[in-house]
Amino acid sequence: MRAVVQRVKKASVSVGEDVIASIDRGLVLFLGVGTEDSIDDANYLADKVIALRIFEDDEGRMNKSLEDIGGSLLIVSQFTIMGDARKGRRPSFTQAAPPEVAEKLYNEFVNICRSRITKVSTGKFQAEMLVNIYNDGPVTILLDSKKLF
Repeated sequence: MRAVVQRVKKASVSVGEDVIASIDRGLVLFLGVGTEDSIDDANYLADKVIALRIFEDDEGRMNKSLEDIGGSLLIVSQFTIMGDARKGRRPSFTQAAPPEVAEKLYNEFVNICRSRITKVSTGKFQAEMLVNIYNDGPVTILLDSKKLF
């Protein structure tokens, strides 16, 4: 699983003319599910995101997590995160899980997050969405459950 995590002051997601979710201070997480991903990847990534210390403490250091600040999490599915653009000019999406597999793991990921924190919102799986983000910092972190740095 791959995620792009952005620290936000507020964010919302719309489908068509309807705002389907919005959050205040917290994180927006764009989630991509790969062909080799499992529930272990979902657990690893959820643990990482919820405990990631990217919010400032009283001294201005990034020392607090989403849990620490009581922040919100907006999870948006985005298969394009699994794109591989190393060759040619058009990304390949062969590493993205098929929709029926991806949706199941996406929902598992959401449920894991909801079991740990109370303020979790989502976009709509496989929908064309408009995401409005008021990035705070800006702070953007890339996470991958398969890569070891």
